[in-house]
Amino acid sequence: MGSRTPDPKQDSTAKASAAGNKSEQKRAAEHRESAGAAHTSHEGSRFLQGGRIEPRRIDGTETAADLIDGTFMAYNGARLREACQLYTRKMLEPDVTVGMTLTGALTPAGLGMSALIPLIEAGFVDWIISTGANLYHDAHFGLGLSMHRGNAQASDTVLREEGIVRIYDIFFDYDVLLSTDAFFRKIITGPEFQRPMSSAEFHALCGKYIREREKALGIGNKSLLGVAYECGVPIYTSSPGDSSIGMNIAAVALEGNKLTIDPNMDVNETASIVLAAKRGGGKSAVFICGGGSPKNFALQTEPQIQEVLGIDEKGHDYFLQVTDARPDTGGLSGATPAEAVSWGKIDPDRLPDAVVCYMDNTVALPLITAYTHARHAPRPLKRLLDRREQNMQTLRDEFAKANGAHADAEHATSTLERHR
Repeated sequence: MGSRTPDPKQDSTAKASAAGNKSEQKRAAEHRESAGAAHTSHEGSRFLQGGRIEPRRIDGTETAADLIDGTFMAYNGARLREACQLYTRKMLEPDVTVGMTLTGALTPAGLGMSALIPLIEAGFVDWIISTGANLYHDAHFGLGLSMHRGNAQASDTVLREEGIVRIYDIFFDYDVLLSTDAFFRKIITGPEFQRPMSSAEFHALCGKYIREREKALGIGNKSLLGVAYECGVPIYTSSPGDSSIGMNIAAVALEGNKLTIDPNMDVNETASIVLAAKRGGGKSAVFICGGGSPKNFALQTEPQIQEVLGIDEKGHDYFLQVTDARPDTGGLSGATPAEAVSWGKIDPDRLPDAVVCYMDNTVALPLITAYTHARHAPRPLKRLLDRREQNMQTLRDEFAKANGAHADAEHATSTLERHR
């Protein structure tokens, strides 16, 4: 039996596929070309519903927001566009509480002043978890100390001899460290510091003193800590001892100082922020700059609520991360939002509202900040720093309601050996 000869007219609109008959597809394409017919066979495909790649011409008249919307069409450029649009169109709705995490040397590079402070003042960030190093180096600027652009190829031996410290291509005098250390040691001997406290309360007190120093120097708002204090934005650190601030706290403890940063308070306070946002009828969003311990500390709020405290919850609603970490190494920094679903950290129903942009934050964060100010009006400040006790009471009430009476210690001990 001979093979069927296809009718080119009949097949000219058939969908081509890598699994289809190649000779028929070839003849159909030639017929369309001869007839001058438009190629419309795949317009109904669910995979072709994204906008056409038809970028605007770049001529120098566009704003940063226009550039992102109009020319960031693919690859990580597209992820950055999606990040900007997710942030401005969904994460900044009035009922969303936005937590930001900071890792990497962002404040030494000036991103505290250029990006983070404007985001806080506009109400675009409601609470923060940062490495201690970012907060320590942020303080330099609020104390009137200077950081300088440098050459990363300079000899570190020569720099040490000259009393210069470098963070890659950022150079500063060694006395900047000594002066900042002296400032922190001086303020934390004050009476209001002589007790255990959460890192948010500690950083607010530090921010108050830094803001006073800025006013005395007449240098304006240079410090993230100072602006966060004035705007009521709580700043936590996931590893209080892992920075020069923590090192100075440890030093004065040797002299009998009573200040301690209580990590239990931090774990529960951050969980209470997320729970209060949800129980108030709102949503929770995380904006992750980098990864590391601050990322985990922000995301673990949901396992703390669900797995540990036994309170019914579903996970964060929005997830935005800018990172240079890969997911295939198994590290938390590169872990995807899809992976976070299995831990209860991200609401699986909201997974489409998650964007990961693989990019250096020194590039992405200024662009996101510029885009956000261009596309979204400022929001009222939530002043979560002032609502710490109120949010903690919500957590306590929900914990008591979920757990009721607990097994006594004797019963817990007797049953422990049976757990496998």
